[in-house]
Amino acid sequence: MLPDLNLHILLYLAIAILLSLLSSKLMKIIKLPNVTGYLIVGLIAGPYCLGLIPQGTVDSLGIIPTVALGFIAFSIGAQFRLSFLKKVGKTPVVIAITESLGAVIVVDIALVVCGNDLPFSLCLGAIAAATAPAATLMVVKQYKAKGELTDTLLAVVAIDDATAPMFFGISTAVAKSIDSPQTGSMVITILKPLGEIIASLAFGAAIGFVHRWLVKWFTGRGNRLAATYAMVFLSVGTGEMLGLSSLLICMMLGAMLANTSRESDVIFEMTDRMTPPIFMLFFFLSGAGLDLTILPEVGVVGIIYVIFRVVGKVSGAWVGGKICHASPKTQKYLGFALVPQAGVAIGLATTAMTVVPEYGPRIRTIILCGTVIYELTGPVITKMALKKAGEIET
Repeated sequence: MLPDLNLHILLYLAIAILLSLLSSKLMKIIKLPNVTGYLIVGLIAGPYCLGLIPQGTVDSLGIIPTVALGFIAFSIGAQFRLSFLKKVGKTPVVIAITESLGAVIVVDIALVVCGNDLPFSLCLGAIAAATAPAATLMVVKQYKAKGELTDTLLAVVAIDDATAPMFFGISTAVAKSIDSPQTGSMVITILKPLGEIIASLAFGAAIGFVHRWLVKWFTGRGNRLAATYAMVFLSVGTGEMLGLSSLLICMMLGAMLANTSRESDVIFEMTDRMTPPIFMLFFFLSGAGLDLTILPEVGVVGIIYVIFRVVGKVSGAWVGGKICHASPKTQKYLGFALVPQAGVAIGLATTAMTVVPEYGPRIRTIILCGTVIYELTGPVITKMALKKAGEIET
């Protein structure tokens, strides 16, 4: 491991961006997604490998992943145009529910069959529903993927951020009632995530109306971009303060702009041009935070989780596609594009530390190990699925 260079934080940022740029060239040669390169160079340069970027610096740059996820959610919100929703109908909603539920049920069954306690299985299985929209969106953008599968996928990963907390709330409520029947109301525990989702969407809609007014009032491209940054920052910051989902708030912000403003296409295009460095840093820092030394701790339970979550996602997406009579390629490949898992899952695992403290530490270790595996393999699998479906050319 290299000695701590103790550089100025801006020099560390420069190193991170330059290494990410170089990795993208290498990824192009070996035909892997850029996001995989960002994660790998972050892992190598990070505190758990070479130590070129020390742990203190990674921690001090924690605001970058938060901001990046806000802009990623804002971009995904653009997929929820009413014209698009009328065209695809109920398909994304049904598939989002079935693929999330499929992952939960399959992991639950696999864990129980292998001899694990039902409450523990329910809590860990609930987190299987979560998907990471960031890696999926980056692969779609890099390869300019287009088609029915891509459109449905982007809508599904957005809805997934609402279904995952719901299933987690339900599963943990059932687990707590089994372990301690005298604890608080199960109904309240189940309805709490639903209330947070509704409040997040309502708050996002309110900020969206302000955003629409700002981009109409300010006509300069720079001013409109500045207003957009302000609204995303407001959404993320206020969401964090109020304990709401900043991802859902930002998604609704993007959806409101897409459906109410004639200038939405221009603003989304400007935002897409200004955010690549933020996304590079986000994945670089995500890679730097991956601790490979915890992988041996995953054990049989972790292996079951990693494998059967994918089985559940793929089979659940297939069932949802069948119900909605989606195209054969959507039924066959969409589930494989839902493998990435990161932020939301880690957040739910952290919540488990307080909601079910008797299982929390073990659950968090398994989810962190799963994140290492899914983040390194997920983008590659997503690219392969989109290529098999004929929606990217390279």
